[in-house]
Amino acid sequence: MIAFLTGRVAARQAGSAVIEVGGVGMQLQCTPATLSTLRVGEEATVSTALVVREDSLTLYGFADADERDVFERLQTASGVGPRLALAMLAVHTPEALRKAVATEDTAALTAVPGIGKKGAQRIVLELRDKLGDPLGADPGTGTGAAAAAPAAAHWRPQVVAGLVNLGWSAKDAEAAADAVAPRAEDTPDVADLLRAALRGLSRA
Repeated sequence: MIAFLTGRVAARQAGSAVIEVGGVGMQLQCTPATLSTLRVGEEATVSTALVVREDSLTLYGFADADERDVFERLQTASGVGPRLALAMLAVHTPEALRKAVATEDTAALTAVPGIGKKGAQRIVLELRDKLGDPLGADPGTGTGAAAAAPAAAHWRPQVVAGLVNLGWSAKDAEAAADAVAPRAEDTPDVADLLRAALRGLSRA
């Protein structure tokens, strides 16, 4: 298992980043919050998880080991693959997911595109003893570097790209970004803005 990578951030696109390690560019699939901690040209250490399929090897990157561990445990639930697990971490922090499962908050889980009521109930049942108890931190702010890091200078493209990667149309993603734009002045955190945009889309 590749537990982490340390190297220069060579590129950052919607949903992924490239870390140069020993002259080799390693592409990582990441949440918008994790991407917001990476700066092109700067060195970074990223916790990683390698997902092996018959036709692909995909490396996922996370701001810290806790986020990676939750990503891996989420996939032990029926019907939760790496793409859905990443979507869950794009919408909620690890702490918020622990709290949602511990308190059987299926409404929080159905805020993730691709999770219906029955799926949320199944996730609660199967992960109750696997994610662990909430750590006591504010689930809205999270516990890792991704939650604490400031947004990149251009938050809007990251929010729009995150929504599109989660399955929303470009038109809906743009409209949702417009709706949270006033909030960006007070809370310029990509993860927080993405969650706010998703809440707005879910209500709509």
